[in-house]
Amino acid sequence: MTTRYIHSLNRSQPNMLSIARAGTAGPGSRGGAEGLRAARPASGAAGLAAAITARLRGLTVLVVEKTDRYGGSTALSGGAVWVPGNFHLDRAGTADTREKARAYLDATVGDRVPRSRTDAYLTHGPRMLREFHDRTEVRFMYTPGYPDYFPEAQGGMAQGRSVEPCIVDFRRLGELGRGMRRAGLPTYGLTMTSYDFRFLNMAGRTWAGRRTSVKVGLRALGALATGRRLLSLGEALVARLRLSLDRLGGDLWLSAPLTGLVTDASGRVGGVRVTRAGREVAVAARGGVVLASGGFSHDRELREKHLPAPTSTAWTHASEGQTGDALRLAGELGAATDLMDRVWGAPSLCPPGGRPFFLVADRGIPGMLIVNGAGERYANEALPYHAFVDRMYAADRPGARTVPSWLVLDARSKARYLFAGLLPGQPFPKAWRESGFLKQAATVEELAREISAPGLPAAVRRFNGFAERGTDEDFGRGDSVYDRYYGDPTLPNPNLAPLDKGPFHAVPVHPGDIGTKGGLVTDGDGRVLREDSTPIEGLYASGNCAAAVMGETYPGPGATIGPAMAFSWAAVNAIAADRG
Repeated sequence: MTTRYIHSLNRSQPNMLSIARAGTAGPGSRGGAEGLRAARPASGAAGLAAAITARLRGLTVLVVEKTDRYGGSTALSGGAVWVPGNFHLDRAGTADTREKARAYLDATVGDRVPRSRTDAYLTHGPRMLREFHDRTEVRFMYTPGYPDYFPEAQGGMAQGRSVEPCIVDFRRLGELGRGMRRAGLPTYGLTMTSYDFRFLNMAGRTWAGRRTSVKVGLRALGALATGRRLLSLGEALVARLRLSLDRLGGDLWLSAPLTGLVTDASGRVGGVRVTRAGREVAVAARGGVVLASGGFSHDRELREKHLPAPTSTAWTHASEGQTGDALRLAGELGAATDLMDRVWGAPSLCPPGGRPFFLVADRGIPGMLIVNGAGERYANEALPYHAFVDRMYAADRPGARTVPSWLVLDARSKARYLFAGLLPGQPFPKAWRESGFLKQAATVEELAREISAPGLPAAVRRFNGFAERGTDEDFGRGDSVYDRYYGDPTLPNPNLAPLDKGPFHAVPVHPGDIGTKGGLVTDGDGRVLREDSTPIEGLYASGNCAAAVMGETYPGPGATIGPAMAFSWAAVNAIAADRG
């Protein structure tokens, strides 16, 4: 029996355990391991991909989810997958090559990760996507124009390398849908892809935005008329993975936590201990155990031990099951760890009584700037989100704190663009005003006093001068293709416009995350390694419980889920090969 403990990632996944028993059963047969169960979410893209691959290789598989919902952080995410050289890019004529992708990873990841791992990803990723497309219900589509996060770097691509899940009808899941984690995004009953969102964000400014709003509206009316319940983004990916696992004959248990790893006299991992219905049971795993349980975003002790200060579990977008379980258990066997001080950064609003809101497109709109506690700009606001969080910590200093920072926008910007899930012109929530989370004032000078940021008026005057000239002389906002992706194309610089129309608004921004990056050190096939680089026999890891193959950076949209799926696929292939 091959066992995997799989936790989801990216605004990507919870803790999942997948058990696959080696044998001769075909993909259509069902198998299980009575007495196994999971107690937190771990059935995101990493876990489900491993389970699906096991069934495709003729292994019996059981997925164990730690929480009472499968899908993990993947279900909460955009669902994008960044895989250079995949066949969707070939079909779109992007002219991506392995050599170009290698140059880009050299320019971004550098030598922070062994080249053997990044090369393995460039090999595994395209093969995984091709097989899943050909043999499962998983379907992606290219997102044209969604650039790599550093498109000007050597090997970077302005047209992008990301693919996103195709829309799927939730009704296809039937009873399986009862246990699926839902994102609860503020989409106002509309089903939209990330490609749609780019244009919808400018619905009041461009004809492309208006056409997209009509398309999305007609899609909603069609679904209403036919009774369809359409899913997109991360929910669509999880639904497609779950459908695939079910049709291939794999099982999934909810509310069943992993409590231990079982080893033999030689130290080889040959099973797991799990809790089901209040009872701990041992499950043999002759092929091996794959840990895919996500990181430690929701563990206060581990955050405070490893991450830059200040930090808080209240700032994370990861699903609640990510508490470092796999790290602790593998650590008891001598597993090495790396990148424990890093997160997949996500600048976020943390309003009272609600979940954090991930500021992605919101930092690219004109008529907005972000300042430290002294009222000074310290970065290009439209930076890729991971890079912006790095900058928040690097710039933090006494008397000019950047944790939190203040995001300031004027009335014109609020009336023109989507912001924090609010439609153009839609009032801010009453709770934001009454709690003091939102600061408002008729003039910039008054707002500076409200937020105790004396340098704000000077910062706004300087920024407005840049906006009028169309060039950010301090931080280059609008210079990158990535910056402009979420900007307003009707302006000379899509990311710059003066803040000159009151009232003016300010909200605090925190360095949130969609998951932690630190985890178990693995090789190119997902084998967990000791400090001396020797493998712990029978133990594999994928997703956010493994040290990120992207090192300290974030090369493009989907660079969390892509590796999670690819290395799960590779780990199971290694297990299947070992089993013959």
